[in-house]
Amino acid sequence: MGPLLRCSVRAVSRELPTGRQVAPSILAADFSRLGEQVASVMEAGARIIHVDVMDGHFVPPITMGPLAVESLRDQVHEAGGWLDVHLMIERPERQVDAFAEAGADSISVHFESTPHVHYAVKQIREAGCLAGCAITPSTPPDALAAIAPDLDTALCMTVNPGWGGQPFIPETLPKVERLRELVADEVAIEVDGGVDEETAPRCAGAGARLFVAGSAVMGAGDPAEAYRRLAAAVGAA
Repeated sequence: MGPLLRCSVRAVSRELPTGRQVAPSILAADFSRLGEQVASVMEAGARIIHVDVMDGHFVPPITMGPLAVESLRDQVHEAGGWLDVHLMIERPERQVDAFAEAGADSISVHFESTPHVHYAVKQIREAGCLAGCAITPSTPPDALAAIAPDLDTALCMTVNPGWGGQPFIPETLPKVERLRELVADEVAIEVDGGVDEETAPRCAGAGARLFVAGSAVMGAGDPAEAYRRLAAAVGAA
């Protein structure tokens, strides 16, 4: 195989928060109180807010689009936070620019969602965002080997994408370990799905650094307290 193509990118002006981080997902939030709930978890220490975007094609549900990111942009950025956008959509390269313009700081696309995943990653970085690639539970981690040098984050789904509240799939833990071997040390391994106080430490032990939590945090009666407990469980910064 010939040398990997490298992308010419525009410098990203902000840096991903360091150390282990719990990223509350607004997918599980009460949208009638979205701003209030985001404020509460950020006051509790959250620095990354995760936005799950679904299109009704790549996964059955339809969730939100760039307007949701734009509505949170000022609130999150003024509080010193980071907007992490996870595109569970077909042909994400058609939508990357819209999410970057809306205020995304990092964008992950699914390996399975486009035949042009290298192009999509390149496009994310050219838009000034950190670039990630996600894999579903059925995709082997070695699928990311060819684009590993171009990634800032690697997201391992620990449930099947598309529905909140699913139980954690323990067979994904070896995949997290393999991703940690595949990518550079500075690349953040992210886990998403069924992440709670019991499963998050196991993911941390396998090499994960970013822990997306929907039902366990934003779906809790007291999201701020739920965030604090989960952050303590993984030793989050």
